[in-house]
Amino acid sequence: MPTVAQSQSTTETDWVSRFADEVIAESERRAPGKPVVVASGLSPSGPIHLGNLREVMTPHLVADEVRRRGHTVRHLISWDDYDRFRKVPNGVEGVDASWAEHIGKPLTSVPAPAGSAYPNWAEHFKAAMTASLDELGVEYDGISQTEQYLAGTYREQILHAMRHRADIDAVLDRYRTKKDPAAGGGRKPQQKKVDEAELEAEAGSGAANEDDGSGGSAGYFPYKPYCGNCEKDLTTVTSYDDESTELNYTCSDCGFAETVRLKEFNRGKLVWKVDWPMRWAYEGVIFEPSGVDHSSPGSSFVVGGQIVREIFDGVQPIGPMYAFVGISGMAKMSSSKGGVPTPADALKIMEAPLLRWLYARRRPNQSFKIAFDQEIQRLYDEWDSLERKVADGSVLPADAAAHSRATGTAAGELPRTPRPLPYRTLASVADITAGAEDQTLRILSELDPSSPLTSLDEVRPRLDRAENWITTQVPAEARTIVRDEPDKELLGSLDEQGRESLRLLLEGLDTHWSLDGLTTLVYGVPKVLAGLEADAKPTPELKTAQRSFFALLYRLLVSRDTGPRLPTLLLAVGADRVRRLLGA
Repeated sequence: MPTVAQSQSTTETDWVSRFADEVIAESERRAPGKPVVVASGLSPSGPIHLGNLREVMTPHLVADEVRRRGHTVRHLISWDDYDRFRKVPNGVEGVDASWAEHIGKPLTSVPAPAGSAYPNWAEHFKAAMTASLDELGVEYDGISQTEQYLAGTYREQILHAMRHRADIDAVLDRYRTKKDPAAGGGRKPQQKKVDEAELEAEAGSGAANEDDGSGGSAGYFPYKPYCGNCEKDLTTVTSYDDESTELNYTCSDCGFAETVRLKEFNRGKLVWKVDWPMRWAYEGVIFEPSGVDHSSPGSSFVVGGQIVREIFDGVQPIGPMYAFVGISGMAKMSSSKGGVPTPADALKIMEAPLLRWLYARRRPNQSFKIAFDQEIQRLYDEWDSLERKVADGSVLPADAAAHSRATGTAAGELPRTPRPLPYRTLASVADITAGAEDQTLRILSELDPSSPLTSLDEVRPRLDRAENWITTQVPAEARTIVRDEPDKELLGSLDEQGRESLRLLLEGLDTHWSLDGLTTLVYGVPKVLAGLEADAKPTPELKTAQRSFFALLYRLLVSRDTGPRLPTLLLAVGADRVRRLLGA
């Protein structure tokens, strides 16, 4: 783990250190002597996916760098579990169309999916994320917005916002769609469509419509009660008195009407574009990133910057916009769609340091993809290459910083595989052995006879991740099945050169029985057949001959033209079985 001096020396090349510099300076300017506050916000409205994880990992990495420099830090994760249930997400097991009856209720008032061990919808989806954050080594303080609102924590802020509702309305009005006289009274569209969630959260607050700013007879109100009868937020505030805080509302869903005193009433919340900046001021947030969709005029972050300053006398956080995270070519992820990979899904097929590294090595404004397909093998190769460079001292400073942030935190190192054999090798062995541990140990112990593996624990948890990848991500038709009997028809059809190539391979098995030795052997057979030395440099013609030889071996061993790397496949099949299948 880097020392303080080493961490500071990466400032010019490492995005995390640059933000840490800004955050420390800003915190000392705003709140000297107090803990540095960074924040994330997550809505447990459905599966919390790998794109949402960037909302946490960006401030986590910065907070951890600040901790490494000796400062006290609070990383707040606000669980927006008091948000309305907007829609029934697709593809969630144990959920059907009947959940639509709960649309408009707080997420903590919606039943959990059928069969869940958790008391409500929000807790069900929070649970998987909290387990993943623990595995990833993320230290944070969780805040339930349901608990905050129901406890009256924000009462003074709510009353303040209601007193200044005209001022808030004026800020929002700067970004509403205006009538364009040049277009004959038609509407001039905004530069960016208002986010769907923001519209649903704010449209109908009082009689106001955020999109057109019409206001209605009762005016604009930045507060949304949940109905005392049906619990939904399909309510309209019809009047409010600043002095007594008496508020009247009606519910358009069930017809219920109620008069409450807001200084005593807790069953409601500020609309999103007011709620977010209110929390910035209340919590003293110094750093909080948000997605690129929050960066355009009229978006939550832009409007929030004005509201926090003009209404709550606070300061907008340092807020880098982060780009989207894709999954092996998939488009932007949305948690409202089923089947979107979550951090828990990723951690089943890759170790925590690798997943941390994917977020640490790219600046927040750079998009990247997380591989669930064959590309994961290349990612692991790249990671292992980085590990070797760190070990021999040839690593570049920025890469060293990303590696350090991936493998540990200020609290210590993350668990790692003691003997990290190549992921593609482990995956190939897992594919061939179908998880048989004795067979797996035999094959892996023969990879390097000079230093044989004595226990599978030496290659765990990487082996477990590779096995999970094979069983959950590789289609059944792409799995490797070794032949039970020789392909006599193919063996009988071979010409002289084909038979000689098999003879040379079988002749060299015993003296080359290791991963490196078999690699030399299978690449060397076509060279010898061409009258060259086994270590000769390949020519285009030789590469063609090698591909033909490899295809022949695959057809004889697994009845396909391709498969796992041949040296690994030969070790997995075993020398005796190889001889039998190749016609010896």
